[in-house]
Amino acid sequence: MTDFDAIILGAGAAGMMCASVAGQRGRRVLLVDHADAPGKKILISGGGRCNFTNIHTAPDRYLSTNPHFAKSALGRYTAQDFLALVERYGIAWHEKTLGQLFCDGSAKQIVAMLEEECAKGGVTMALGHPVTDVSHGDGLYRVRLGDREHRAPALVLATGGPSIPKMGATGFAYDVARQFGLSVVQPRPALVPFTLGPDEQLFQSLSGVSTEVEVRWNKTRFREAALFTHRGLSGPSMLQISSYWQHRTSINVNFLPDRAADWLIEEKKARPRTQLRKLLTQALPERLADALLERIEAQGELGNLTDKFLRAAGARLSDWPFTPSGTEGYAKAEVTVGGIATAGLSSRTMEAAKVPGLYAIGEAVDVTGWLGGYNFQWAWASGVAAGQAL
Repeated sequence: MTDFDAIILGAGAAGMMCASVAGQRGRRVLLVDHADAPGKKILISGGGRCNFTNIHTAPDRYLSTNPHFAKSALGRYTAQDFLALVERYGIAWHEKTLGQLFCDGSAKQIVAMLEEECAKGGVTMALGHPVTDVSHGDGLYRVRLGDREHRAPALVLATGGPSIPKMGATGFAYDVARQFGLSVVQPRPALVPFTLGPDEQLFQSLSGVSTEVEVRWNKTRFREAALFTHRGLSGPSMLQISSYWQHRTSINVNFLPDRAADWLIEEKKARPRTQLRKLLTQALPERLADALLERIEAQGELGNLTDKFLRAAGARLSDWPFTPSGTEGYAKAEVTVGGIATAGLSSRTMEAAKVPGLYAIGEAVDVTGWLGGYNFQWAWASGVAAGQAL
């Protein structure tokens, strides 16, 4: 039996960050993971280059039952704070679209940096050890790894959510949270491609076609690329809106977000001899233009089409409804919406209000960021918040 000041379950982004901060504050920390190496999900993120933060991080870029919960942690540990750490390690980086920061080299550099930060804090790592039991008594949490038991007055849940099960992801954090009386907001896959039903068969022939769109669900909108797949819809815009979408509702796609409402009528006045197909294939990938024209049953010269028809065609192209049959589920989801309810946690320390010494951080908590580095920033910020409180 070994005693520590804190046991952290999960050696991912949030867990390593928390361990390094607590360790460097002089706490004796045990960092546990069933995987044989830390940071497995970090390594596959951003196509292997790790989209490690977003300079536009703000609380309104996160989904949570309590939209205010993330403000405290995000305000105290910012994207600039993490970037300063990255630069201290001499890791070269670049900004891609919409404030997304990536390593020039490899995501391995971020994992190595976090390992080094943990080493500086004297963190003990127990990797390749599944947790067989968690219990609490006499003010101590007991964590059993195989036939060894470790004890500490503080336990941190940092094992994430069930997205990407082939990486070993499970709902383990939720089980432990429930065991100690915390409630869990129903989890569901997020940042995930949509599937389309047989009535949208026409679009399955477009697999591989990508174009910039504005996608809308209720009042939420994203303008980024959409990608048609053999199963449905993907690409950044679709992944973003998937976090908000609810089953059996439609999403609406504006295929021509830069065009005014009556642009077809204006084109008819200016160039009546132009074929509608020619006009659309100049604005959209040819295969997509043809598929849309087939659906609205439109062809011929603009001059031969009525204003009423052109107005209706323009309206359809700028607000095209799709009703997804579902999503590709946890297997393809980058993150999980829902998780350990924030109502039972302190937004300053991430500690459970009614269970002293129990903390929850990162993706295990009901805080989910947009695509583009926001979820990593939540992992760093919530990890630091707990690490400073331990």
